[in-house]
Amino acid sequence: MSETFQAFFLPANSADTGQRFCLYHPAQCGADGDAPKGLVLYIHPFAEEMNKSRRMAALQSRALAQAGYAVLQIDLLGCGDSSGDFGDATWQRWVSDVVLGCQWLRSQNHVQGDANQPPLWLWGLRAGCLLAAEAARQIDAPCNFVFWQAPAAGKPLLQQFLRLKVAGDLLGGQAKGVMQALRDQLASGTPVEIAGYQLAPGLASGLEQATLAPPALKQLAQRVAWLEVSTRENATLSPISAQTIAQWQQVGYAVASRIVSGPAFWQTTEIEDAPALIAATTEVVS
Repeated sequence: MSETFQAFFLPANSADTGQRFCLYHPAQCGADGDAPKGLVLYIHPFAEEMNKSRRMAALQSRALAQAGYAVLQIDLLGCGDSSGDFGDATWQRWVSDVVLGCQWLRSQNHVQGDANQPPLWLWGLRAGCLLAAEAARQIDAPCNFVFWQAPAAGKPLLQQFLRLKVAGDLLGGQAKGVMQALRDQLASGTPVEIAGYQLAPGLASGLEQATLAPPALKQLAQRVAWLEVSTRENATLSPISAQTIAQWQQVGYAVASRIVSGPAFWQTTEIEDAPALIAATTEVVS
């Protein structure tokens, strides 16, 4: 069956934030009229990690569509081909974009009878996992999750991003006090420029405060696919990953975790693939 996808702009909930660029991969379901096995929304990671991950996101979206899932990729406010600049983004606006994407995806695949709706999956990579967990609290439907390289919290991701500025100033011999100066600048309400990205205080504070806390269950048997990649043989989950998974299980989520062989494609110098991750993801959501 030939691959099909649709590129379009989705109007944002707030008129002053323009449109969001989307790629929609309809489910390749056998007979016409068959409902998709599930609905999947991809939530990309932070800043340059988004660009590094575009190829893997596209490959996984195609694989899921071929397996019978309807998949939507959405560029959040100020990212990719969506309206606005990165400096316009706030954490809450990004959460609203995730909710918007879910609303559109469900509207395109509505099935008669509430009991027969395809299950909804929020698929996040890195910071996208944190956005998925937060948005699920605002979505009036049960959500399953695919977590790629999920962080337990956003604070380490912000620290990592701020260090790019520190590293740049280290080369210029000006690293002393740079990290604290960045934090003071953000705390005063002033954006900072890091690696070509204008980071607004509203985005920095939202990321720093975000945690991967499980939303309340909306129905029994909601699922989480927790997937990580590693180039090490016999790699195991970190203690913080195991602890976070236990928190989700205690709430009642059915968590399937797996480590597969592959590179850290969201941060490698060259664009790289992780075929084992694509295969494992397609398998675990089925």
